[in-house]
Amino acid sequence: MKVRIFITAVFILFLSVDVEAQCAMCRAVLETEQGQSTAEGINDGIVYLMIFPYLLMAGVAYFIWKSRRKKHVEE
Repeated sequence: MKVRIFITAVFILFLSVDVEAQCAMCRAVLETEQGQSTAEGINDGIVYLMIFPYLLMAGVAYFIWKSRRKKHVEE
């Protein structure tokens, strides 16, 4: 039950934070553009690519935790 609450809290936290993930060079070039649609697209792409390593690590950590918990219960 605690795991579900933790996962839900983390998921809500990621949805509620406005993330800007541009480097200084990209930001300087993209701020000169009118409309800012390209800048928003690049931000979304960077955040999208950044999420997957965290999801993979969370999955590995979950399976390690689950296997250790199973061993502890069997003892």
